[in-house]
Order: sequence, then C-alpha cells, then structure tokens
Amino acid sequence: MSTILDRFCRYVRINTQAQEGATTYPSSAGQWDLAKLLVEELNEMQAEEVEITEHGLVYATIPSTVMQETPTIAWLAHMDTSPEYSGANVQPVVHHNYAGGDIVLHNDPTQVIRVQDCPELHHLIGKTIITTDGTTLLGADDKAGVAVIMTAAAHLLAHPEIPHGRIRLCFTCDEEIGHGVDHLNPDRLGAIAAYTLDGAKTGEYEAETFSADKATVTIKGVVIHPGLAKGRMVNAIKLAAEFLDQLPTDRISPETTEGRESFVHPVTIQGGVPEVTLRFILRSFVTVELDEQAKFLRMIAEKIMAKEPRAKIDVQIEKQYRNMADGMAVEPRAIPFLERAIERAGLTPQKLSIRGGTDGSRLTELGVPTPNLFTSEHNIHSPLEWACVEEMEQAVKVLVELAQVWAG
Repeated sequence: MSTILDRFCRYVRINTQAQEGATTYPSSAGQWDLAKLLVEELNEMQAEEVEITEHGLVYATIPSTVMQETPTIAWLAHMDTSPEYSGANVQPVVHHNYAGGDIVLHNDPTQVIRVQDCPELHHLIGKTIITTDGTTLLGADDKAGVAVIMTAAAHLLAHPEIPHGRIRLCFTCDEEIGHGVDHLNPDRLGAIAAYTLDGAKTGEYEAETFSADKATVTIKGVVIHPGLAKGRMVNAIKLAAEFLDQLPTDRISPETTEGRESFVHPVTIQGGVPEVTLRFILRSFVTVELDEQAKFLRMIAEKIMAKEPRAKIDVQIEKQYRNMADGMAVEPRAIPFLERAIERAGLTPQKLSIRGGTDGSRLTELGVPTPNLFTSEHNIHSPLEWACVEEMEQAVKVLVELAQVWAG
C-alpha cells in the first residue's frame, strides 16, 4: 500500500480546478491531463476496457476472477477540484509520524490546522498526515478517492487469487460545479450498484444527501447619469443589498444550521447599477422543501418590486441533484454489503447524511444506487485541507473486501 502516498501526491500536483461558467466540458484543461495519466496507469496495471471518452471521463474494468455469474459493481471518483480556492501549483506537505498538536502551514503561517477544529486528529498521532503549504487547497476532494480506487484496482489486478466479480471504474469531471454525471451513461457503466469514494473519516459512509437546486436572481434597475438621477435612477446594487437583507440571519443559513437542517445560501454577486445577478444554492434533505425555498425567494422579489415598481426582478430555478436516499431501494444489497465490507476490514460502520451532494446523488436518480465511502477528506475546499495516508489505506481494504462480498 506504500504507493498510495506516491499516487496521491502525483495526482494533487495536477491543477484540475473546475471553472464555473466555462463553455467547454470538462471545464478545465487539467482534468484532461489527469484523465490521460490515469489511462496510462490503468493500461500499465493491465486493466481491461480502458478508455477516455470525448468528454474526458475515464472508464476501465477489473475482470471477474470467479466462475459463477456475479453482479457488476462500479467504483467512482471525480478528478476536478473546487473552484472556491486555488488549485494551481499545489505543493503537498507530508508530515510523517504526526506528533499531535496544531499544524502550522509553512508558506503561510497564518494558516493553522487546529486540533480544536479537527478533533479527529487526536486519533491519528503517529500516522502520516498530508497538508497544503497554506497557499492552495490540497485536492483530497476527490483525489484521495482517485488514489484509493487506483490502489485497490492495482492490488486486485496483481492478485487474481482474490475472488471477485466484474468491477467497473469511472473517473468523472466537473463534479464540483454540479456536472459530474452530465455525460455518464448508466448503460455504459453497466453496474447494478456503484460506490463513490468521496468521504471523510475511517468507517464512515453516506446513503443520504441533500436535494439541491440553484437559483439565479436577476435584478434590473434604471441607469442614468448620477447628476441627473433624482427621481429617475433605480440602483440595482441597492436593491440587491435589500434582497439579501431579507434573508434570515438565525435560520436557513449554512452558518446557523447543522445536521438535517436546510438552508438558502447566496454564493455570488455580480453587476452594477443597471443590473445585478445573485446566485443561490438551495439545499434540503426533504426534496419538496426546495419548492418552498424557491417561493421564499420569489416572495422577496415581489415585495421589493411592490415598493419599487420600476425595478424588474426575475428568479430562475435550476435543478441540480436529489437525495440519494430516495432511490436506494432499487438495489437493497448496496448498503448491507458495504457495511459488511467495512466490518470485514476491521472497522465499525458509521452511517451519516451528507450536507452536500456527490456524483452518487445523480447516478442514484438515474437508477444506479450509489452510496458514498470515506477516503480521508478533511477541511475540504480550503487551504486547511488535509488527509491521512492510513485512512486512505483503510479505504483500499474496504474496497477489496467489498469486491469479495459481492462475489458471495
């Protein structure tokens, strides 16, 4: 398993940051670079049916090693990293034999991974921790998942004596901007169930996510020279500020919610006096609540337009993904078999709900139940991101066991 650290560091150095608003798919050239590298490595380990699609997705097959017919399962991870923080020139820093305590990131000493914020570090003393240098994100989300799948694949291909059925591998693009499954054909994947490798602590798995929509609020004012503005100008910037001021500060906000609580979250604001665009993400574990959140935004718009009828405010809603729990019953073995594999790897399964989404959310909606498994992603989307080699190695063990459980 020593190669998993090498793999991980090799992958995170490739800038695969997804780009919002890009006109290409994938949205960044670096995702092609990583895809080509994975194809090269999969061919070297003699995987079968290795291909890269016209949209940059990578597929491969680990052939069955048993005589009896067994279901085909799939393992997935996404190659892109978050657009929220720079993914350029990532320099992974390896902390061997972690001694405990806070970790100061050397290229920006103001960036400190604090134990009080990451209590799981208490259980990782003596382990190998990988951090950023403080100037970029790390990319463990989801290159830890990529490294885990590639390491597990290499292990199974090198040990044909391990009994398992046919396993499909798939590496997707642009998951971080909601487009990871746009060009994934379930028939091409050819699996009865799948597992995304895109989670955090050892033993954790998720079979429930938020349902998600995106809202775009366009506010149009009336522009004129400010010297002639009295009674004539309608400043879209001020209306946008008023719109945002209508959002509650004590509820339905990421800053004030946890667990299964929903939220409405403004993520970008662009524009000037004549027009401003606000973009929101809407999140709830109860899918029908998304309609209520959309109605809430439209109510704010109508209230502002009633006070200033010269303004025009449009609210557009775009579906993103749905709670994977809604479709998990299609293949009732997916979760029990995962729990059994975690136990066979010597761990205790911990079922969680994701306050977010994965490629598995949309893949489940397409008819392929896809729970999510841990890979050691901590403090994701930030320069304080870190991962643990031993946690990734545990995830590899779970995948090897999972392959055998599905083979009976």
